[in-house]
Amino acid sequence: MKRIYFVIAVLYLVSLTSCKKYLDVNTDPNRPIDVKESLILPPVQMLISQNINASGDASLSIVLQQYVQVIALNQVAPNQGTYLMYNIDMDGDWNNVYVRTLNNLSLLNTKATANGNFKYAAIAKILTAYCLGYATDAWGDIPYSQAFKGSENTKPAYDTQQQIYVQIQQLLDQGIEDANKNAGLSPGGDDFMYAGDMAKWKKLAYTLKARYYMHLIKAPGFTAAAQAQLALTALNNGMQSNADDCKVAFSGAAGAENPWQQNFLPASTLVLANTFVDGFKTRNDPRLTKMIAPAVQTGLFTGRQIGLDDIGSLESYSIPASFYAGANANNYLVNYTEALFLKAEATNIISGATAAQPIYQDGIRKHMEKVGVATTDINAYLSARGTLTATNALRFIIEEKFIANFLNAENFTDWRRTGFPALTKVRNALSEIPRRVLYPNSEITANPQPQQKAKTTDRLWWDVN
Repeated sequence: MKRIYFVIAVLYLVSLTSCKKYLDVNTDPNRPIDVKESLILPPVQMLISQNINASGDASLSIVLQQYVQVIALNQVAPNQGTYLMYNIDMDGDWNNVYVRTLNNLSLLNTKATANGNFKYAAIAKILTAYCLGYATDAWGDIPYSQAFKGSENTKPAYDTQQQIYVQIQQLLDQGIEDANKNAGLSPGGDDFMYAGDMAKWKKLAYTLKARYYMHLIKAPGFTAAAQAQLALTALNNGMQSNADDCKVAFSGAAGAENPWQQNFLPASTLVLANTFVDGFKTRNDPRLTKMIAPAVQTGLFTGRQIGLDDIGSLESYSIPASFYAGANANNYLVNYTEALFLKAEATNIISGATAAQPIYQDGIRKHMEKVGVATTDINAYLSARGTLTATNALRFIIEEKFIANFLNAENFTDWRRTGFPALTKVRNALSEIPRRVLYPNSEITANPQPQQKAKTTDRLWWDVN
């Protein structure tokens, strides 16, 4: 039913963007020129869940997981995993982010604000901030302030990444402000993420504020201490338990499967990379059996090395276990454990490793509880993992955050800004490990901008050694 509702709503949106207003006598009742907020929100949320956060094997989300050596293609090199990329490869992702998602979020925000339905406006602003963060951390400078004006401006200039970060924080503040207004219609079942619970939407907004503050700890003109303090202040109002996770549930019925389950179907040739799988063995991590499925052919937990010259049997490699990639699994967008590891990292900057230790351990514990690890195994792992020190704190915090943020694009950002987990370029690599993706060919053709000459090894504004 959810997929049917999604398709119907998308058809409404398509009609909305294509219809023109004629005389009343020529109005087609089957092609409305106005769509209620409750019909715009569900398909936009599904687009974020499926087409941005987890879309298919050639998508940005999959490419980034190859860059951080979590996913591997069971294909001969060269391929995406060895850093092969063409501008045209990003056409679909740009379309998903801009044309299908941000454009409709702009419409939702405008409509909800005009109608006084401020809860919908709050959600629109918070999700816009989320999508802008995803886009700018992939491409760098992107259009926003001049975008979404239709025929009035078909070639919007790009905002700098620094300007986008300002907009992200403003959108989150405005979203929180709108969420506090007790006016207008309230979302319910049409809100696939929080079912209209505005308290949880505010927690998400504050957690995202902390995320984007921490991205700038090395950015020009910013200091780690100031950004860490801003993050800690935001997290006072952020997520407080695993129940606050921002996720989309899937029933597992035909047409309503978790997108990650679809991504790892045999036709994609996607499997888990050996770098990621072997890390669980090295740490003696009890989450191995909770997060990773043994290879069908051998019963062993085996990842594929990225960049091999030959193709192996798909059934000889591991894929994610059912918690993350079952047909009826949740698709996690932002996790409470991310809030804990952000807090641990910020606390380490402000107060040192000893103060960060209990927060860091709580992040591990809460993630292990979520995936079903027994308490005795949690305690044993925490004991074996040891104590944070001035020399290992950042590495341990980000390594554990990386596991808890499994399949999340945020891990690519964390690697770039901290250097952890430690990665080396893959076998048969065509370059150093990429630090961004290319601008899409469709955008280069339709809206030429000087930033579009960037190479995958060029650093973003905030990505400083």
